[in-house]
Amino acid sequence: MSASELEERLVPEGAPAERLDKVVARLFGVSRGRAMEWIADGRVRVDGKRAPKGTPVRAGARISVEKPPPDQPAPQPELPIRIVHADAHLVVADKPAGMPSHPLKPGERGTAANALVGRFPELAQVGPSAREGGLVHRLDSDTSGLLLAARTEAAHAMLRAQFTARTVEKGYLALASGEIHAGGEIALPLLHDPRDPRRMQAASDAAYAEEHGARAAVTRFLPRERKSGFTLLEVEIPTGVMHQIRAHLAFIGHPLAGDALYGGPDLPGLPRHFLHAARLAFRHPDGSRARYESALPQDLLQVWTTLP
Repeated sequence: MSASELEERLVPEGAPAERLDKVVARLFGVSRGRAMEWIADGRVRVDGKRAPKGTPVRAGARISVEKPPPDQPAPQPELPIRIVHADAHLVVADKPAGMPSHPLKPGERGTAANALVGRFPELAQVGPSAREGGLVHRLDSDTSGLLLAARTEAAHAMLRAQFTARTVEKGYLALASGEIHAGGEIALPLLHDPRDPRRMQAASDAAYAEEHGARAAVTRFLPRERKSGFTLLEVEIPTGVMHQIRAHLAFIGHPLAGDALYGGPDLPGLPRHFLHAARLAFRHPDGSRARYESALPQDLLQVWTTLP
């Protein structure tokens, strides 16, 4: 499907003169609100010319609309994404780094949602947001690892409820700068950094956090191995705030390797931050306890094994 589609209609002979927004709504079968959006966006022409929403339109007029792309992700089955598990209720996929979880605007391609809808078309109709393609949660574009999508509305509601209740086990492997010798927990709310909208920042002052609408966030970590001034961590997050692991580890002085946004050091052969969603466990819609794992991808494994 192209990014947009041009459709034309003729106002029937004998039709009374009406406002343009009413005519568009009737001829194209959309709400009047949607018709006004199209007109405001410059997508509507009357006999080849733009016109305000209140313009009287008479019989015989030719109305053309350049329809915006659909909100649902365009199916792209050719995109590289590994299916870890699929059943009648859900899909677990292993997202590569560099692939966004879902489109942020209509017509965007190259996301995990596009890839999954290409393989499981019913995902396009699941969930409250059409662009998410049935996804129950998200990962940063440069974070690789396990993503969960629901194939039915009932499964989506059940799985989302578990994320909200913080009963889903979300385990990550992360390479932090510096030597960390003991596990710990970071329980600090996060909010958008007013100096840089791309970043999140931890708020250690409770009054400041409440005043600025910070979101509760808890990150637990355990060192697995240390090498050359870096520590490979097992990380678990019961909450799910944007950039949570990255922002929390940076706050305690141990930003992720390769995470330039949060001050992490570069490493040879590492073009992204070193973070992988390695474990996902939850109650399956069939009542069983489901658990899925993903090993470090080759790019991160290569960086880790070549550290002296």
